[in-house]
Amino acid sequence: MVIVKNYSLKDGEQGTYVSLELEGDLEMVQSQNTGRFYATTRRCRIFSTFDEPTAKRMVGRPMQGSIVRVPCEPYEFTIPETGEIITLAYRYDYVPEEKLTMPAAVNVLA
Repeated sequence: MVIVKNYSLKDGEQGTYVSLELEGDLEMVQSQNTGRFYATTRRCRIFSTFDEPTAKRMVGRPMQGSIVRVPCEPYEFTIPETGEIITLAYRYDYVPEEKLTMPAAVNVLA
């Protein structure tokens, strides 16, 4: 289950569009540096065909599906709290519940 956390307006080649920010369930992750666990959620953004008033109504609405980790080309990311620049080779994408149960989807997302 994911929740529409927020929305934002983005400028694209064909005008302005609405991007939805999705947030997944609470999960516990172990720090590679300290070994201690911390709570986090997975987040991602998706395109929409909504206008801004519709996007506002969607905030807080739950959706069936999950946010999954997907491999991608390496890119640099700056940790906002520390300013440290790290290289990541994954991103998070939303996958509807029905796609999670299909065998082909499991191979793509692994």
